[in-house]
Amino acid sequence: MIVSWMTTNKCNLTCKHCYQDAGENKAAELTTPEALKLIDEIARAGFKIMIFSGGEPMTRPDIVELVAHASSTGLRPVFGTNGTLITHDLAFELKKAGAMAMGISIDSIDHDRHNDFRGLPNAFEMTLMGIENCKAAGLPFQIHTTIMDWNKNEIFDIMDWVKEIGAVNHQIFFLIPVGRGKEIEGHALRVAEYEGLLRKIMEKSRTLGIPVKPTCAPQFLRIADQLDIRTRYSRGCLAGLSYCIVSPVGKVRPCAYMMEEAGDVHDTPFDEIWANAEVFNMLRTKAYSGACGKCKFNDRCGGCRARSAYYHEGDYMQEDSYCAYGRGL
Repeated sequence: MIVSWMTTNKCNLTCKHCYQDAGENKAAELTTPEALKLIDEIARAGFKIMIFSGGEPMTRPDIVELVAHASSTGLRPVFGTNGTLITHDLAFELKKAGAMAMGISIDSIDHDRHNDFRGLPNAFEMTLMGIENCKAAGLPFQIHTTIMDWNKNEIFDIMDWVKEIGAVNHQIFFLIPVGRGKEIEGHALRVAEYEGLLRKIMEKSRTLGIPVKPTCAPQFLRIADQLDIRTRYSRGCLAGLSYCIVSPVGKVRPCAYMMEEAGDVHDTPFDEIWANAEVFNMLRTKAYSGACGKCKFNDRCGGCRARSAYYHEGDYMQEDSYCAYGRGL
């Protein structure tokens, strides 16, 4: 099981698609003692992987202490980061503390396009330096790329580049319009385009040589089955089943792109929220409406619950209308 803790809302970039609308610290972000308690509760709930995300997790001055504590509980600490603040010394400190891998965002190998999207003129160069620092420290890294209409034509070049620089995995995200992403919803791929590109990505993954995981795109497993492509993954949407997030201020939600709250760790221990929250129990029924409920790939894919909620007025059990298969296209 995987939990992602958005360690802070603070970020040194202003990425146009940010689900968290990150920038400045939020009031009442978890303190160090509160964070240590949360980590204990996450371990007690039986989670295996803890993602330190944000905002930008490297802006927290206590990040090394928190990683060390997570590691001491038996959790596997990993990161979701823009990579720009991973200095040589910090990379070695995180490795020593028990960090297992870094997930680093690159949305274009055209420096100017990436920098414009991320809101900092030298973001690409800073991220590359962060990657080199991870390599020096022996920290494995994977690359995260979000696909939109403006970078869709370079995704295969990006995939090749990701392999060439030594990444261990490529996670390819598809835009969910929440946070600042609402402002660029028009740049999301349309249904037939999404299906076609997802199919081509899975075809290319056969020979790339590293694992590829489309994210916010659970239909990739249905396509893998249709194309007889073996992957290391067994389930598309994990929200509320084996994955959830904790916000900077302690709100627990099924995923980063779902706004439905399961509870607040200030009021209820995380492990109790995970076991008992109504939204989690509903998601675990897999009693989806519409095409998802009738689909033979229901248990492999499950549809994107965040996209269902966004396009169906908050009904996260509705069909995922972005599925071409479900729509008979």
